[in-house]
Amino acid sequence: MATGHNHHEPEGDALNDAARTALEQAGEQWTVMRATVFDVLAGFDKPASAYDIAEAVSQREGRRVAANSVYRILDLFVGANLARRVESANAYVANTHPGCLHDCIFLVCDSCGQTTHLDDDRITRGLRDAAQVSGFKPERSVIELRGRCSSCEAAA
Repeated sequence: MATGHNHHEPEGDALNDAARTALEQAGEQWTVMRATVFDVLAGFDKPASAYDIAEAVSQREGRRVAANSVYRILDLFVGANLARRVESANAYVANTHPGCLHDCIFLVCDSCGQTTHLDDDRITRGLRDAAQVSGFKPERSVIELRGRCSSCEAAA
C-alpha cells in the first residue's frame, strides 16, 4: 500500500544496480563483499539475521565470513536506505526501492515469519507530527504490527 506515488520495485541485477547507485550517492564504495551481502540479503524471502546472512555468504564464498563483519555492512545498508531492520526479530530485509525514503511499517506473521513492508505516509506523517508537537525530533520510525498473514489465517 503506497500512498502518494507508485514504486517500481526492481529485482535481480536491476535491484543490485539500484542499491549500488544509492550507496555510491551516499558517498560509500560498492565493494565485492558489500555486493555479495546485499545479493544474499535480497535472496531471502523472509527477514534474515546477520548470522543467516554470514552463513549464506560463507557458503557462497567458500570461506568463513564473521557475523560481526556482516553486522557492520548491514548497519551501513540501513543508514544508506538499502536495507530495513525488523526490530522485533533483529533481522533485516533488502529495501526493494532504495532510491525512495519512507518510514517502515512492517506486518509480521507470528506463524510463518513472513514480513510485508508497507509504505503509508499518512500513518507515519501523523506519528511524526505528534512527536514534534511533544517537542520530540523524530529521526526514523519503525512500526511493526504482529499477527497472522492471510495464508496462515486461511490454514487455521
